[in-house]
Amino acid sequence: MNLRHTLSVTVATLGCSLLLSGCENMSTDDMISTGLAGFDAATISDEEIQAMSAQACEQMDAESAIATPGSEYAQRLQRIADNLGHQIDGIPVSYKVYMTNDINAWAMANGCVRVYSGLMDMMTDNEIEGVLGHELGHVALGHSKKAMQTAYATSIARDAMAASGNGAVAALSSSQLGDLSEKFINAQFSQSQESDADNFSFDLLTDRGIPREGLLTGFEKFADMDGGESSLMSSHPGSKDRADNIRERLANG
Repeated sequence: MNLRHTLSVTVATLGCSLLLSGCENMSTDDMISTGLAGFDAATISDEEIQAMSAQACEQMDAESAIATPGSEYAQRLQRIADNLGHQIDGIPVSYKVYMTNDINAWAMANGCVRVYSGLMDMMTDNEIEGVLGHELGHVALGHSKKAMQTAYATSIARDAMAASGNGAVAALSSSQLGDLSEKFINAQFSQSQESDADNFSFDLLTDRGIPREGLLTGFEKFADMDGGESSLMSSHPGSKDRADNIRERLANG
């Protein structure tokens, strides 16, 4: 690492330490523009991102109540998973339900897909297919990878550390993994990333012979909800605009 790179990373890290709340609310594109996420992109390999995602997902599973096999939630998700497929871009996909009233779903770069029972309670199977198709889009389009890089960068900032080379991922402690997971799950994707993932879901549903209407009605339900804290509802563009995009695509065949 040359001196200029070292200084830029140190300044970005210290700046984020002093203004951490602002950094935590930055989108992945915002973080890249500061050079902080760009630093991670240059120093963390795809294999390390996969390994980090696997570790973070494993810890999240250990700390969460997971729907038991044979339960109504598990059976519903199994049907949905079979429809969507168990592989995306060559990455095996693992689906599980977290038993919580929170309304959310997310997918990490290693194919770890998790949906919350609170979301399943308010949606039909077809609507969940649309939501999870969207999350798979984030994986296939590389957004989940960028979000993990951003989460890793802000975790470093919180601990006032600067990564110095390979091996940083393997050295993550249990508390750092928890911090990493929290930041990833609360990550905000950019407007273009959200739109691209919406369109990916539409195309995936089309390719799999799944009705696309659930993607529309799911967004309409989100649009009717006020003050949602889930990234599914607080992301930009707003749920109404996203529903309008899908409605237009349906009208165009």
